[in-house]
Amino acid sequence: MKYGIVTSYGTIHDYVEMARQAEEHGWDGIFVWDDICIGPTEVFDPWVALGAIAMVTERIALGAMVFSLARRRPWKVARETLTLDNLSNGRLVIPVGFGGEWDGGYSRVNTDEPGRKVRRERLDECLAILELAWTGEPFDFEGKHYQATDLVFQPRPVQQPRIPVWTVGAWPHERSLARSARWDGIIAADMSPGMELGSDVSPQTIARIRSWMQEHRDPYEPFDIVVEGVTDGTDPEGTRERLAPLAEAGATWWIESRWDEGRTAESLLERIRQGPPQV
Repeated sequence: MKYGIVTSYGTIHDYVEMARQAEEHGWDGIFVWDDICIGPTEVFDPWVALGAIAMVTERIALGAMVFSLARRRPWKVARETLTLDNLSNGRLVIPVGFGGEWDGGYSRVNTDEPGRKVRRERLDECLAILELAWTGEPFDFEGKHYQATDLVFQPRPVQQPRIPVWTVGAWPHERSLARSARWDGIIAADMSPGMELGSDVSPQTIARIRSWMQEHRDPYEPFDIVVEGVTDGTDPEGTRERLAPLAEAGATWWIESRWDEGRTAESLLERIRQGPPQV
């Protein structure tokens, strides 16, 4: 299992320092986040932040938890992803969702804020356009929400056959799982009856997701199962007991995602310096 952490608090300079420290202390991934504004909280453009991070790191994977592609223009995202993939020498990963009801400020500006159904449709069309753009070949696209004629994007991404895409996938909803199966990974969420949004995902659910994916995609093709949560860097044995069953069930990434109020950049840096879990 690989280990990443989200830069959920701090200034843009803190983000860059967190990335440096994460690489130095053995983490496998560093992730920013994607919103336009949330009240008084400091929010930075993820593409600019990742560009800065790419320039001070050499090994660590880069991304955002998560990119809200349904609220972005796909041709602009195509150029942004190609730029970052080349800048980082092939370290970019694209975790995506269609955007929750917590809209990150989109309802506060002069733009349409569509419902969930339309956001799902836009996400799928945006991903289809990205896949075409990453081929480096001319293409047309005729969708319900986006249309394009004779587009071509160069250079091609460093990563082939494409930049990896992880999509949020809700167990046991087959439409959501099927979207993840079409791409390169699932950010696992348990939406079984009685489960609340954001609940911890159990090893049993991870095992069910892995089994479903093995039945619905080529089992020999690489596929990531991503779990988010919080660990205690001062209790390695307790963390090992908690995460080992997830790894055994099929989880391939653990993303340290700390969103609780009162968190500071220094507390995140302290957790980063403690290093990733050892399982």
